[in-house]
Amino acid sequence: MEDDYERLNRIVHESSHVVFFGGAGVSTESGIPDFRSKDGLYNQHDVKFDRFSPEYLLSIDCLEENPKVFYEFYRQKLNTAGIEPNGAHIRLAQMEKAGLLDGIITQNIDGLHQRAGSCNVQEIHGSTLRNYCMKCHEKYPSDYIFKSAGDLPRCQRCNGIVRPDVTLYGEGLPRNAWIESKRLVDNADCLIIGGTSLAVQPAASLTYDFRGRYLIVINRDITSRDSDATLVFHESISGVLDKIVI
Repeated sequence: MEDDYERLNRIVHESSHVVFFGGAGVSTESGIPDFRSKDGLYNQHDVKFDRFSPEYLLSIDCLEENPKVFYEFYRQKLNTAGIEPNGAHIRLAQMEKAGLLDGIITQNIDGLHQRAGSCNVQEIHGSTLRNYCMKCHEKYPSDYIFKSAGDLPRCQRCNGIVRPDVTLYGEGLPRNAWIESKRLVDNADCLIIGGTSLAVQPAASLTYDFRGRYLIVINRDITSRDSDATLVFHESISGVLDKIVI
């Protein structure tokens, strides 16, 4: 295994453009459940939500058709107040500061990469830290939905419904973040995939656009890119990234 770590360091330090593509597994060590593991968010059954599919509960259809159900689920399951960045977030921020990482493409919506100090973070699924009125587009702080009274968070300006600035099932990805993510992947000679099952499209398709020299996968479970990877680590993300010499 030490030989793999030595090779990881050589690849990272000899590459000119390293990009990190991450998913829910990056934040699990901070106490945020992932979505699809046996202990993940989708498997934390709640009697109120059992009659709905997880994908529906986080969909634009649910927001529009059953807003009370949507916000009850959102408030119960997606409040990250008090959650702190873990070693993986911190190490990636250190790599960027040291000039070893061009940027991060994240499927996560928790904002922990920025809190750890990373600057170039493309949030292709949006962020729970941003909220806006669906009617007048007035912006609201990160805790507004969780602290608002009543079943639905209302806009103080027009009484419209305030929603999180996250990409729900059935919605397109944010255009600017997607364009910049594709640019990062196109320019990368090393792509590190971490903490994602690569099951969510179109996000996962970005990894198949990679044409660079080195593909590194760090994930607890097997992914669809393992067979194409230069190096594969089925280990803790923070543990592997900590082996990279800054």
